[in-house]
Amino acid sequence: MKKSYGLIVSFLLLIPLILGFGSGVKANQDFVYVVPLENTVEKGLAAFLTRAIETAEQEGARAIIFEVNTPGGAVEAASEIGNLLAHADIDTAAFVNNRALSAGAYISLYMDYLFMTPNATIGSAAIIDQAGNAADLKAQAYWLAEMENAAKHKDRDTIYAKAMADPSVTIPELDDDETELLTLTAEQAFQVGYAEAITISIDQVLKEMGLENVEIRELEESFFEKLARFLTNPIVVPILLSIGSIGLVVELYSPGFGIPGTMGLASLLLFFYGHLVAGLAGYESLILFIVGIILLLLEFFIPGGILGAIGLIAVVWGILIAGESVTQMGIYLLIAIVIAIAAGFILSKFFRKRIQIFNKIVLKESTSTEKGYISNKSRLELIGVTGIAHTSLRPAGMILVGDERIDAVTEGGYIEKGAKVKIIKAEGSRIVVREITSLDKK
Repeated sequence: MKKSYGLIVSFLLLIPLILGFGSGVKANQDFVYVVPLENTVEKGLAAFLTRAIETAEQEGARAIIFEVNTPGGAVEAASEIGNLLAHADIDTAAFVNNRALSAGAYISLYMDYLFMTPNATIGSAAIIDQAGNAADLKAQAYWLAEMENAAKHKDRDTIYAKAMADPSVTIPELDDDETELLTLTAEQAFQVGYAEAITISIDQVLKEMGLENVEIRELEESFFEKLARFLTNPIVVPILLSIGSIGLVVELYSPGFGIPGTMGLASLLLFFYGHLVAGLAGYESLILFIVGIILLLLEFFIPGGILGAIGLIAVVWGILIAGESVTQMGIYLLIAIVIAIAAGFILSKFFRKRIQIFNKIVLKESTSTEKGYISNKSRLELIGVTGIAHTSLRPAGMILVGDERIDAVTEGGYIEKGAKVKIIKAEGSRIVVREITSLDKK
């Protein structure tokens, strides 16, 4: 009986510990993720944010807070991120600590919560082309609709989102006229209901969201994600393609395979690596490029033009489909080709360089008489012999030396039939004659 009583007491004493352990585990699982959303919006950022949201959802985070500071970026990447946020199974919050402009404003509007520091701004979401000019009307209409949809996602007033993308939409109470796109300060964003609150720290953001006591976990971009974002930057891409083309062109003019070729191949590999990691390209683009290079090399040894043409098409197409836009990649590729042609011209014109690969497939030796090569037996014994023009030589014809008829040519002039001639050169079957004038007779 005492033994049973002791067991019951021990069990009762363990209950608080069991509950405490259970609550402790639960507390450890009560956390949020803080993720940076910075710099240019492009496909590399979209890939990183996809990983961040998937990680937060799989680990059961209460929310994910994005620290936003971006001047905007590519429309396609922004649309992908907006769609990602719209279908996220976790609360999302934008903490704009500096600026959320253009695509950054669009992405922030898709968040469940929007917070801004006192000096932060949001807006100015015009769509521009590669040259920095206003995009065409079709693209502008698409982007205006996208901005409206972003505002509607969390029941925000669409008029302000439209004014951010269309200068013709004016907001008099905010001193916004038809000459400028709307950009809201933190105070204005709070007044019009776009920002939930003006905060100065993540802790204040969590307090506003009712998550004061949760654990804060930071999720940073990996080295490879940062590298991919850098390599897919619109400024870096044409530089990589240009270095690749210059390196390979210089290598053609150099013996062996050295530093220029290594740099060229490394640049092209970095180009494909960045686009693969960022999700811009599939392995089919890399395979197409490699097959194209192989076909171009085979063209040097199996002439005909067909392999070279197919290889060139494969290389160009592999690069074009590796990018976010075929048109954009076409411009980058055109820049690289122009630079490569210029490099080849400079090497040939000013440095007197020749393409070295041709040394192995083009016969450079000449078959001259001086080097002992003859196609026919030379009649050297005829040099100095005289004869008679059996036919007119214009400049080719026939001469008569004794009883032998011989095909001959003049030095370029005309000799009449019956004129006396002298053989001055014999190279194989080619006999060169000169007319004997009265002066020569004397």
